[in-house]
Amino acid sequence: MPDVIVIGSGLGGLSAAVSLAAKGLGVTVVEAAPNFGGKANIVTLDGVECDTGPSVLTLPDTLDAVLREAGTSLAAEVTLLTHTPAFRYVTAKGDVLELMPTLPETLANVSKTLGEAAARELATFMADAAEVWELSKIAFVYGEAPSVRSLWELGPAKMAGFGRVDPFRSMWAAICNKVKHPLLRVILARYATYNGSDPRSAPATLNCIAHVEIGLGGYGVRGGVYELVRALVRVAERQGVRLRASSPVESLTVERGRAVGVTLRGGEALRASAIVCNADVAHLHEHLLPKAQRRVVAAPETPSMSGWTGLVRARRRVGQDARAAHTVLFPEDYLEEFADIFDRDRPPQAPTVYCCAQEPCHQRRGWADHEPVFIMTNAPPEPRVGARPAEVTNALRERALGRLREAGLIDQDDAVVWERAPSGLAAAYPGSRGALYGASSNSLFAAFKRPANRVSGLPGLYLASGSAHPGGGMPLCVLSGRMAARHVLADLGEKTQAAK
Repeated sequence: MPDVIVIGSGLGGLSAAVSLAAKGLGVTVVEAAPNFGGKANIVTLDGVECDTGPSVLTLPDTLDAVLREAGTSLAAEVTLLTHTPAFRYVTAKGDVLELMPTLPETLANVSKTLGEAAARELATFMADAAEVWELSKIAFVYGEAPSVRSLWELGPAKMAGFGRVDPFRSMWAAICNKVKHPLLRVILARYATYNGSDPRSAPATLNCIAHVEIGLGGYGVRGGVYELVRALVRVAERQGVRLRASSPVESLTVERGRAVGVTLRGGEALRASAIVCNADVAHLHEHLLPKAQRRVVAAPETPSMSGWTGLVRARRRVGQDARAAHTVLFPEDYLEEFADIFDRDRPPQAPTVYCCAQEPCHQRRGWADHEPVFIMTNAPPEPRVGARPAEVTNALRERALGRLREAGLIDQDDAVVWERAPSGLAAAYPGSRGALYGASSNSLFAAFKRPANRVSGLPGLYLASGSAHPGGGMPLCVLSGRMAARHVLADLGEKTQAAK
């Protein structure tokens, strides 16, 4: 019998498994899909492997810390890449601004492109964002799940500094107060989408995300983001973790008020001293827990955004015509996108289109004359009941492709060779409704409502996913896994010591 069963092999689940196995516990990972990685996954098309999920790695130290627990490091397992430009932003009128790998380079290019006044505005904004990050990262990211009580326990001095993280204004209000240039405003507002939220209502504290990417750096991964999954799987196996694909969990087993195992589809029962759930919290609540225990966790009230994603087999561009690693095409009115998604519950009529050219971004090799280009547009999650009509998503797809053709990023005969709508995400990740990041952060109290990594109402059950603390996105999922592992180790400490 393993000490721990991990349900799901996303970055949170794999990180938890590595951390636990490194401390001597026996770990079994059960994954419903035929391959590991969760949303950080791949598809092979005519012999070419392509990423189908995240495209940018931020806060790489979070993953490095997990690997170091197992006696290795991120640098020993994968190669990270930087790009010039880091991101290329294009307006509906065709104006272009490129952000660079470092903040000084970005400020210099903003000064050259938009003028010295715009560069000064951005420099001031970034300094404020860096301060917010330093003030908030322990309470909201690296520490335990926050609560009003935990903030109060920080003491008067630190509580006095809470207002400095700017929690009472929206992201958009704070951006407009500090930055006047319209293109910089929408670039900075876009960071709300990094956890699927709405800049009109998400607290201005989240403006620190700009510092995380622009200030601390965003990276590609040689061979593709899926190399991070392969590294975690490789290290987990070296630590003795048993990984089982195509093993969907039907239910949790609860005895005497404690989680003691799982039952797989087909009836196989597995028992363990602890269960780490890397599935969506809504799936845990709605499908895995016995009815009597469903009160211990709650599905998110407001799920984050979903998205339509696709892979285009695009004719390769070289030299000055080469695609940037990342390109973002803005619509004329950016805020209307969020009004469509959050107010009108429909795909945006004029979507922002994100484009990742995987050859320059990750040094993946495409086909003989074509390269894989990943594209994404934001969309609302699926309805609570029923499904959104396919023609609605098809219209979003055509609007996105039309925008790419207008901008010259793809040719008329470049073909979509793989795609996934919100309904596909909802089917692949039960309970999520296709939401990419669990709950949205569209209120001051969103961080306080996110489920903690130890389920207080059900001993033996722990959460490690983007729908639990500290939230969605690759580095936060990794942190979620480490935090869940930390709680397991605290609760099974005597076993850990015996194993060592």
